[in-house]
Amino acid sequence: MSTSSAGSKSLTIGLIPADGIGREVIPAARQVLEALASDVMPARLSFVDLDAGFEYFQKHGVALPEQTLAALKGDCDGALFGAVSSPSHKVAGYSSPIVGLRKKMDLYANVRPVISGAAATASGEKRAIDMLIIRENTECLYIKEEELHEGPDGKYAVAKRRISEFASRRAGEMAFSMALQRDRMRQQVAASERTWKARPKVTIVHKSNVLSVTDGLWRETVRGVYAGNAEYREGVDVEEQLVDSMVYRMFREPEAFDVVVAPNMYGDIISDGAAALVGSLGLVPSANVGDSFVVGEPVHGSAPDIAGKNIANPIAAIRSAAMLLERTGYASAALAIYRAVDKVLEAGQIRTPDLGGKSTTSDVTEAVCRLL
Repeated sequence: MSTSSAGSKSLTIGLIPADGIGREVIPAARQVLEALASDVMPARLSFVDLDAGFEYFQKHGVALPEQTLAALKGDCDGALFGAVSSPSHKVAGYSSPIVGLRKKMDLYANVRPVISGAAATASGEKRAIDMLIIRENTECLYIKEEELHEGPDGKYAVAKRRISEFASRRAGEMAFSMALQRDRMRQQVAASERTWKARPKVTIVHKSNVLSVTDGLWRETVRGVYAGNAEYREGVDVEEQLVDSMVYRMFREPEAFDVVVAPNMYGDIISDGAAALVGSLGLVPSANVGDSFVVGEPVHGSAPDIAGKNIANPIAAIRSAAMLLERTGYASAALAIYRAVDKVLEAGQIRTPDLGGKSTTSDVTEAVCRLL
């Protein structure tokens, strides 16, 4: 399911650090990419520095400039996005650049792996997790169509929520196809070494018992993808989970989930919560994926309180860079990065403050590079 062929002799990656610690973790990811040996990364890497973000908006009046979009569409094979400091209150003329990027590049799914050999659950037990969260990326409440009205009892706000058959079907297709893809990769290792040992499974998250129209359409459409494909029916198990009980079960028994597919807002909340199971948002990567382009994006925010201090955890950004390579056809290079990161974490000697250590962003980056 890569977005391009690994036979290409070059790979051009757009770099959009944006705000806060994005300006530290994206250069760290680039440093790791440049450290890859030629036997695992045969393509020549080149990079294009691009602008976006709230701070850029404050200076120029636009958060996602047209020249950035033009460069991504015309010059780049993929991109890395750092973080954005979107304000919690309405700012005239401002709209989140990452949301805009997803829409304009048709990056319809956000793919977030949550992996740990020994994650702590709500009960304090240590359990292995190998979960993949597929978040529909273009609709739901994040279309940002909100209105403020005056009523007889004061102000009231209204937000529109859009769920379409088209977008739901694409998210469902990705969830079931990736469940099969993950199973094929697992078959390449011994059963004793696999975290997930059962048949592939997709969990459809919704709240159709309350939101019977919007979530009802989501549920029916994703189930229709499964019902209409013999390969999915024969190779993948399917279940449903109401979003509130999904959160409860995820913290009680995270090992019960393989691939989880959810509408945009539910997926956002679930995946951020899942990061707590593996220790820190600084560890969790993601990829915004379309049919012809991919943008790697660490799950964490811009963390202005630690920006510029060289203590931000770069691992989520580094893993996001590996996801970009994987999606563009360079699986060996991606695997080399995943293994190097895992070794650094397993050694436990070099950890940033979010993991209880005293190491710097540079320390972690250099440790990963040494293992490549």
